[in-house]
Amino acid sequence: MVAIVIDTNVFVSALRTKDTASGASRALLRAALTGRYTPLFGNALWLEYQDLLGRPVWTDSTTHVERLEILKALAAVGRWIFIYYGWRPNLPDEGDNHLIELAVAGNARAIVTYNVRDLERGQLLWPQLRILTPEACLKELA
Repeated sequence: MVAIVIDTNVFVSALRTKDTASGASRALLRAALTGRYTPLFGNALWLEYQDLLGRPVWTDSTTHVERLEILKALAAVGRWIFIYYGWRPNLPDEGDNHLIELAVAGNARAIVTYNVRDLERGQLLWPQLRILTPEACLKELA
């Protein structure tokens, strides 16, 4: 299985769409839940996911209980990574550095995000680590 880091903007996008048959972010979550990808989690990312559950960013496409169930299911198929070394400062937005640290510590093939431009602008680069949109991830990391 391919290890990936799923940014919170992909998680939110997947659960805000009404059309369950389409949408790359939703397809990516479905692929993770069915074993195509192994989502990686660390303290900072998990806290961001939990924080988002309480914010007013949601549509009526999913209920609070459904969002909790999806997060619980992701946790069951994912892998928890402990980060022992920080690579900071690296990115222009300090709030995104934890994604790089998680991906490096967990030997992820990609960070899946809609914030590709900012994540590719780091001072430190890892050639084996891809920064991909959900669409690109589904096409390139089968």
